[in-house]
Amino acid sequence: MDKLRVIQWATGKVGKLSLRAILDDPRLELVGVYAYSKDKVGVDAGELCGRPAVGVLATDDLDALFALAADTVIYTPFEADLGQVVRLLESGSDVISTNLFLNVGGVEGDVRVQLEAACGRGHSSLYISGINPGWVNAIATAMTAICRKVDYVGIVESADCSVYQSVETWSFLGMGERGATPEVLARARQWLILFRDAVVRVAEALEFKLDDIEFFVDYATAAKKVDLGWFCMEEGTNAALRGGWNGKVGGQTVVQIKVIWYLTKDLAEGWEIDADQYHLVIKGEPNIDTRIRFTPPEHWGNHDWDTMTALPAVSAAFDVKAARPGVLGLRDVGLPYAPAGVWLGR
Repeated sequence: MDKLRVIQWATGKVGKLSLRAILDDPRLELVGVYAYSKDKVGVDAGELCGRPAVGVLATDDLDALFALAADTVIYTPFEADLGQVVRLLESGSDVISTNLFLNVGGVEGDVRVQLEAACGRGHSSLYISGINPGWVNAIATAMTAICRKVDYVGIVESADCSVYQSVETWSFLGMGERGATPEVLARARQWLILFRDAVVRVAEALEFKLDDIEFFVDYATAAKKVDLGWFCMEEGTNAALRGGWNGKVGGQTVVQIKVIWYLTKDLAEGWEIDADQYHLVIKGEPNIDTRIRFTPPEHWGNHDWDTMTALPAVSAAFDVKAARPGVLGLRDVGLPYAPAGVWLGR
């Protein structure tokens, strides 16, 4: 098997972990790293992610990176730059993104037209992955293969977000504020729109023709003052949200994706919150009820949880290379997997 030549695009919380995964996979050859921060430019890629030096230095020279014509770009910035992604696809590089292009309206309408055209010119592919949206959507879709009838697919994500130290994120989502005001609800909808895309992708994979996609959200409040050290919520202020999207056919919900994000379980409303991170439900023949719980090793810190966002993107590289050109859906990308035998052999 020929190695894939890979560029890591951005080295933030997720990017550092995908960069590490690229270096850990002997089937992949790191040929470039894009860094936004000036203090990372010129730094060896290994140093940026806690690995030995590899002789590839981070750069902000876009033309030099485009000229590499790498097989694959692992694209992990917080905000997407549509022009950059178009140029990467035109250069012939597949782009596997943990970013859903929400800051430019998502991969729909004119944005999708531009990306599809770029894929056509470069004979390349764009695939969006992560854990959710991404991996868990593919798992739920695949489980329907044993069913003779499927009426509903539901995914519930329960996440203890007290380990996700992003004041900007939780302030934007209204945590620490009083009440689910119209402004807070609007901000929640803006943020949670990424799961609308996931509903669409699951529905497309299952050949449901959605005629409506409905948003829902509510908040719960702290039963007492909660000080996380990096974020503080007074008693009675927002401390958890429960929201998502219903994909409907003829008024019936056929695909639902819901997230329950909490900064404390000590909630005045007494919400019951699963200890399992994912609860997958399929209603049909047969019904399926599956729970997934992640148990991290003791040495993991808070941001190591982002491994589960980064790794589905890196693991999909060969499947994306083998797929058709264009913007890819769940059924276009086979069965990404960890190269466990290769790791064992090392």
